Amino acid sequence: MYKRHLIAAAIALTFAGPVLAQDSELAKIRQEIKQMKDAYEKRIQELEKRLSDAEAKAGKAETAAGKAEQNAARAESAASSATAARGGENAFNPAVSLILQGTYANTSQDPNTYHITGFVPSGGDVGPPKRSFGLGETELALAANIDPYFRGIAIASLAPAGGVDVEEAYFQTLALPQGFTLKGGRFFSGLGYLNEQHQHTWDFQDAPLAYKAFLGTQLAQEGVQLKWIAPTDLLIELGAELASGDKFPGSDRNKNGVGGSALLAHLGGDIGDSYAWRTGVSYLKTAPNGRSYQDTDSLGGVVTNTFTGNAKLWVADAILKWSPHGNPNYYNFKLQGEYFRFKQRGSLIYDDTAQTNLFGVVSDYFQTDQSGWYLQGAWQFYPRWRVGYRYDRLNFGTVNNGIVNNGLGPTAADFPLLAGYSPTRNTLMVDWSPTEFSRLRLQFASDKSRLGLTDNQVFVQYIYSLGAHGAHKF
Repeated sequence: MYKRHLIAAAIALTFAGPVLAQDSELAKIRQEIKQMKDAYEKRIQELEKRLSDAEAKAGKAETAAGKAEQNAARAESAASSATAARGGENAFNPAVSLILQGTYANTSQDPNTYHITGFVPSGGDVGPPKRSFGLGETELALAANIDPYFRGIAIASLAPAGGVDVEEAYFQTLALPQGFTLKGGRFFSGLGYLNEQHQHTWDFQDAPLAYKAFLGTQLAQEGVQLKWIAPTDLLIELGAELASGDKFPGSDRNKNGVGGSALLAHLGGDIGDSYAWRTGVSYLKTAPNGRSYQDTDSLGGVVTNTFTGNAKLWVADAILKWSPHGNPNYYNFKLQGEYFRFKQRGSLIYDDTAQTNLFGVVSDYFQTDQSGWYLQGAWQFYPRWRVGYRYDRLNFGTVNNGIVNNGLGPTAADFPLLAGYSPTRNTLMVDWSPTEFSRLRLQFASDKSRLGLTDNQVFVQYIYSLGAHGAHKF
C-alpha cells in the first residue's frame, strides 16, 4: 500500500516538474510582454503629445499666416484702390516736357540784314541768332492718349522776344487696321527727312540752306496726313497730306478747299547688325495767291513784289547710320543728305509806289527753276562726344522775270534779291552730351549766303530737356 503511494508520488513529481517550469517561463514571457506594452504605450503617449503640440503650434502659425495674408490682401486692395484713384485723377493728365535752348553768337556780318541772294525770300526765321548771348527757342510739349483710338499732342514754341507760337497741335489715330495712321491738325510735314524733326534734335544749330530757301526753315502743315506702313521686313512707308497751303511756298489764299498737297514715299532697312538706312522721295504742290515779299529798287526805295500761281517742290533724301553691332552708346556715325528741286509758275506784280513811285505798278509772268542740296556727317568718336561737318549749296538755276525780259521799266537792278548767285556754306561742329537730357555744342560756319559777303559765324549752344520726352525719329 505504502509503495503504491510512493510510486504515484514519484510519477506525479516526474510530470509536475516540467509543468511548473513551463508555467514559470510563461509568466516571464507575460511579464516581458507587459513591460513592452507599457513601454510602447508610454512611447505612443509621448508621440501623441508631441503630435498634439505640433498641431497646436501649426494651427497658431496658420492662423497668424492667415491673418498676415488677409492684412496683405487688405493692404494690396488699399494700394490698388489708391493707385486706381490716382489713375482716375491722372487718367487724362498729359505727359509734359520742356526744352530749354540758348546761344552765344559771334558773326562777322549783321544778322539783321541776313538774306539768301538769288532766291525769293521765304519769310521764315532763316537768319542766324542775334549777336552775343541770346535765348533760343523754348519748346513746351503736352502729349497723352485720349482713349484707345486717338492720341493728342500739342507743342508750343516760346519765342525769345516774347509770344507763343503753336508749332504742332494734332490728333493721331492708334487703332486703324492694316498699318494705316491718320493725323489731323497742325503738324510738321513728312516732306524729306529733316523737316519732320524738331530743331533741338538736329545735328547742327541751324537748318541747311535748302530748307531756309525753299521751306522757310521748316514746313508746318494745317490739314490731314495719312500714312501706311507695309507689313514687311523692309520698311515701306507711303503717305499723303492735304493742307491749307498757307505756309511758304504757299500763302493764305482765303479760299475754300485744299491749298496744298504732298505725297511721301520712304524705304528703309538694315544691313547686317551694324548698319541701318532709309531713303525716300517727296512731292509738294501749293497754289500761292498774293504771296508777297519786299525788295529795294535801284534808288533804294521799298518795293513790294507779289506772286500768284503754283509752286512745286521735289525732295530726295537718304540717311545711313552705323554703330558697332547696333550699339550706338560708344561709337556711331550718321551720314545724311537731301536734294531739292523747286519750280514756280505764275505772275508777279511789282509795286514801288510806297516810296519812290519810280515805275508804279507793273506785272508780267514769273518762272523759276532752282535747286539745292546738302550733305552732312556726324561721328561719335568717344562716348558722349561728337564731331560733324556739313556742306550746303543752292543752285540759282533759271529765273524768267517777264517784267525785266519785256522791258516794262524795272531792270535786274530793281530786283537785287533775285541777282544771279548760288550760295554755299561750310559748317563744322563739336558737341558733348553729359547725359541724354543735355547737350553743349560749339559750331563754326563760313556762310556765303549773301552776294559778295562771307559771314564767319561762331555759335555756342546749350540744349536741356526736362520732363517726359518721347523717343526721337530715326
